[in-house]
Amino acid sequence: MKNDPQDTRTTEQADELDEHGKRRRTALSCMAWAGAGVLWTVSGGVPMSRIISSAEAAEPKAKTSSFSFVQISDSHIGFNKDPNTEPTSTLEEAIKHVDAMKQRPAFMIHTGDITHMSKPAQFDTATQIINTAGMPVHYVPGEHDVLVEDGNPFFDRFSEQYGKGSNRHWYSFDQGGVHFIGLTNVIDLKGGGLGFLGDAQLAWLKSDLQGRSSSTPIVVFAHIPLWALYPQWGWGTDDSAQALALLKRFGSVTVLNGHVHQVAQKVEGEMRFYSAMSTAFPQPSPGDPAGPGPMKVPADRLRSMLGLREVTHVSGREYLAVIDTPLGAA
Repeated sequence: MKNDPQDTRTTEQADELDEHGKRRRTALSCMAWAGAGVLWTVSGGVPMSRIISSAEAAEPKAKTSSFSFVQISDSHIGFNKDPNTEPTSTLEEAIKHVDAMKQRPAFMIHTGDITHMSKPAQFDTATQIINTAGMPVHYVPGEHDVLVEDGNPFFDRFSEQYGKGSNRHWYSFDQGGVHFIGLTNVIDLKGGGLGFLGDAQLAWLKSDLQGRSSSTPIVVFAHIPLWALYPQWGWGTDDSAQALALLKRFGSVTVLNGHVHQVAQKVEGEMRFYSAMSTAFPQPSPGDPAGPGPMKVPADRLRSMLGLREVTHVSGREYLAVIDTPLGAA
């Protein structure tokens, strides 16, 4: 990845260790092509990528595709400050992009922070907009969705996928030979805001994976990254290593998250990790300012830094094709 010509940090600064013993260069090198359409394919464990044009993103997918799905994230309905005082309008734009896709996705996943303050009216507004896509939607919570009553209003609202009267805040389902796992890592956050899965969820994950063939493609989705993207900002999960150890025997594992409001990606063995753009506001690259938070950008740049993701599973192939499309794409 070429150095950003506007990045004035010295090599020595980029190589400094943070308080977690990780080099800033490591985190920055994972922030690839933020805000651009990127097509990723992985075959035989070898990742290949290229920036795509908006015209390419709109082209019909190959007829051999078994199904595709859409990821949206971090809608933050109820947020009303710069750089986006109307996140409902940008969420509506994202859904219009979904409606315009040549190949209709089988379903949508939302990787959390549906709302900004966990208010019922905010959930109502978000789900009303999202439901206009007319397809099944699978949700996991962000920390902004569980601000009250230990998140019970969130889990009650989406009880069809979580189950009524259950203390389990995780679930799985199958589609077209792919096994999907929705995890919750925003309850009982650890120091610095790090995500947390907990022993009960890890035990459930182990049980859920038992008996499944190692050739089964696995897609895991959660709000906070399951990899150490930038732990000093809480961009990681405290006990994720235990979950990833359970997934190592599978030949195709795709891990999707939100929370960081920008495209970030990493390949580790047979696991591919992808962080998504928000539909509400961008956040800065890790380590640039003092901490994370809404990043003010000119109005004419905002939509180029917001977006959604389409993921396609191709029958008979051992890869998932991932396309990130900014709202500003024509």
